[in-house]
Amino acid sequence: MQPDILGDPFQTRDLPLGGEPNRPASATLVRHPATAADGPTRGAVLYVHGFVDYFFQVDLARHFAARGFDFYAVDLRAYGRSLRPGEMPNYVTDLSLYFEEMDAAARVIREEDGHRGLVVLGHSTGGLVSSLWAHERRHDDVLDALVLNSPWLDLAEPWLARTLGTALVDLVGAVWPTWVLPKGLSPVYGQSIHVDHRGEWDFRTEWKPVDGFPVRAGWLRAIRRGHARVHRGLDVRVPVLVMHSTRSIVGRERRLRERRWQDDVMRADTVLDVAQIARWAPKIGRRVTVTPVEGGMHDLFLSARPVREHALSEVDRWLDGVLG
Repeated sequence: MQPDILGDPFQTRDLPLGGEPNRPASATLVRHPATAADGPTRGAVLYVHGFVDYFFQVDLARHFAARGFDFYAVDLRAYGRSLRPGEMPNYVTDLSLYFEEMDAAARVIREEDGHRGLVVLGHSTGGLVSSLWAHERRHDDVLDALVLNSPWLDLAEPWLARTLGTALVDLVGAVWPTWVLPKGLSPVYGQSIHVDHRGEWDFRTEWKPVDGFPVRAGWLRAIRRGHARVHRGLDVRVPVLVMHSTRSIVGRERRLRERRWQDDVMRADTVLDVAQIARWAPKIGRRVTVTPVEGGMHDLFLSARPVREHALSEVDRWLDGVLG
């Protein structure tokens, strides 16, 4: 392990992955050791970020470390610390490729660091990837609990875009996978969290641009295929906690792409449709608990302090119940 950009006691290590022979991929594992002094750790928490994202949530790591967990986070291939020159940021054409870094991180946590218990905490796209991975690894006893923070389980668009639009993306994404979709991401969410705009969080905008990265057809095709797999029903066998805000803000065309600033942006999800999250969450596994959080933003743990403290207390209470 090497010192991380977040400073002591954060450490980091590369996770070599497969890839093209002349351009191997890699991911990055970040670690913050438990700080609770009374006895052995309670296990490990592995955090998986979303799209246009990387791990920078120092307070989140400190929270779990203070409660006796060794905290880990993975920057997926072509994200954040793992983004290499010449790579398309945040781009894959198959979400199952991320299972390789999930497997590698779990192997380090369990085999090298000796943890018997593992909780995966996934946010947004990371929540979708984590759910698919937990389903595929359901027979391996690698996971003890799954916590999802505003997981991306459907496309926050009108019916026509979710149906005919998805069919079109499936075709275009197969033939021209790197084609950039004309309507990109709204800057409103980035503005709501970055300290240089209206938020309270400092992060590297070359890794997490306020305006987002280009959305490519092959990537969205992979996302929609992941959504379809969730909609057919997964079989995650560990307890699952799904958390989301109580409301979303939609634009004039009923899209989650509102580009105009409004004050209640700071108290709602401006990226996903929370009704969709609530609808599809029970499809993830056998024991799913859905918990709405009043006043939450898209990332509940980047919301206003009272909201994020409440969200974390809900996670603590739930983990106490399922892990003992």
